[in-house]
Amino acid sequence: MEATKVGIREFRAGMAEFIASSKPVAVTRHGQTIGYFIPTHGHAEADVASLQKASKTLDRLLAAKSVDVEAVVSDFKSTRQRTHPPKKTTSKEK
Repeated sequence: MEATKVGIREFRAGMAEFIASSKPVAVTRHGQTIGYFIPTHGHAEADVASLQKASKTLDRLLAAKSVDVEAVVSDFKSTRQRTHPPKKTTSKEK
């Protein structure tokens, strides 16, 4: 499918129409393509269903291996705090 070429200003001004369309758009600046916009429609339900299926599979795997999810989360948080200490606030930020 051929992409419609539009300038960046036209793309910004007509974004609602481009989102509602099913055709891809090649966005240009000074005649050079800088990116593509590919609208997606109707995939949200399938994506949610896939994530729910994956979540159930993960839950079964964790249960089969007797993994304590809360312990994993706690370990992750403590490791993250050791490797990424909180930023110190200055008097200007308070």
